[in-house]
Amino acid sequence: MQFDNIYNNRRIFLTGHTGFKGSWLTAWLLRLNAKICGFSLDTPSNPNHFSLLQNKIADCRGDIRDFNQLNICLREFEPEIVFHLAAQPIVRLSYDEPLRTFDTNIMGTANLLEACRNTPSVQAALIITTDKCYENKEWIWGYRENDHLGGHDPYSASKACAEIITSSFRSSFADGRLFIATCRAGNVIGGGDWANDRLIPDLIRAATTNNTITLRMPNAIRPWQHVLEPLQGYLTLGQKLLEKKNDFAEAWNFGPDANDNLSVENITKLAAKYWNKIKYNTITNNQNQYKHEAVNLILDNAKAKRKLNWKPKWSLEKTIEKTITWYKNYYEKNQIQTLKQIEEYINS
Repeated sequence: MQFDNIYNNRRIFLTGHTGFKGSWLTAWLLRLNAKICGFSLDTPSNPNHFSLLQNKIADCRGDIRDFNQLNICLREFEPEIVFHLAAQPIVRLSYDEPLRTFDTNIMGTANLLEACRNTPSVQAALIITTDKCYENKEWIWGYRENDHLGGHDPYSASKACAEIITSSFRSSFADGRLFIATCRAGNVIGGGDWANDRLIPDLIRAATTNNTITLRMPNAIRPWQHVLEPLQGYLTLGQKLLEKKNDFAEAWNFGPDANDNLSVENITKLAAKYWNKIKYNTITNNQNQYKHEAVNLILDNAKAKRKLNWKPKWSLEKTIEKTITWYKNYYEKNQIQTLKQIEEYINS
């Protein structure tokens, strides 16, 4: 029985449900027989994973920067647990739109936390941030949950701020009712992502239009993982919070094991192994270096392993295989493998 059946018939509020991770989480929660209300902007791309799945949930379209609308939706639905995934999630876009990034990721998080505080039914909240919330020192070892927060680019800085705001709410308003945790995941990949300026979606777009992709930072190392890996962590942590275990109301890393932290170029080679339409070259003179991006970024997952009994299930090669297979089946057979892959993951 998954998660001790704790999500069965639970009322769950999920921000960012139309996004990549949000749509996968929605599908998994529906499999667990949860009652879901999503709050999000309109679907982010065409095609998009949420629309393809045709999930039957309460679907509220709104902006988390609008506190009044968010507060009304939350109070009317009366959820027991909240998963906050809504964000401006693209590093390079944050250079072009820093104010929107700060407003969405900082004030949007504050709005969500205040709305939870105003809604008596809410017992638990998981705030999803990112591996990029750490002050990046280009270490070759993984960042731990107690390492310094920071951010060179506006996106990373905004997520570090979201962590600090969450900690402040947790410390200031602890009343024994609301248990709040933050989750820091790595570079999440999987089928159904069509966002701009992400490696796998860029590879897929190039493959389906017979183009060659140019790798901007081929040597950059990231904590790559299938989307189901951190979602397993979120759901496990959510169970602990619903059980009112205060020791779990803190920050958590959900990242791959050290041997699965590979470079952009090696990930691309693996992807091409599973779909020969994927072709690439590497940039020789990057004209966009003023838009700083980290080279080494690795998460330490020891805490989640030890205290949550969570661990990655799929190797990086299997992750790439499942991801590319999802897209191949969509483009060549018009098949959506999301539910099938959730079952495969659960049973692995």
